[in-house]
Amino acid sequence: MTETPKPGDRAVVDHVFTAADVADFARLSGDHNPIHTDAGAARAAGFDREVVHGVLLTSLISRLLGTQLPGPGTILLGQDLRFRRPVLVGDRIRACVEVTTVRDDKPVISLRSWVELEASGEVALDGTSTVLLRPTSAAGGSETGRGAGA
Repeated sequence: MTETPKPGDRAVVDHVFTAADVADFARLSGDHNPIHTDAGAARAAGFDREVVHGVLLTSLISRLLGTQLPGPGTILLGQDLRFRRPVLVGDRIRACVEVTTVRDDKPVISLRSWVELEASGEVALDGTSTVLLRPTSAAGGSETGRGAGA
């Protein structure tokens, strides 16, 4: 990132979580709630198929903040997120962040953060993220982030 972001700047990533992704996360986290990994348990709970862990949705927000907007060197200060509807394994989703405010006195940015279902546009996750900008050097010594509030 070479410039300080401004209100209205936006980053987006499309993604589909697979059953293997969910199983890997269940193994890593220890969250073996069967609605995530067992189709029968998901149906018994009222879902058409397995439910993606909510934290996997938030990982897409983290991905955007750390790689695109603001980008490398970003430090997450806080998040306020609400889960509006479940995302099921195989759903095509779109994660988005949009800058809402940039502080003049320090390199702190607030962003609206959300995940929506591509097919319907329904919001599955909605909230805000607050980040601190820190300049960083990319691998190999090339400079990025200079002047981004340093």
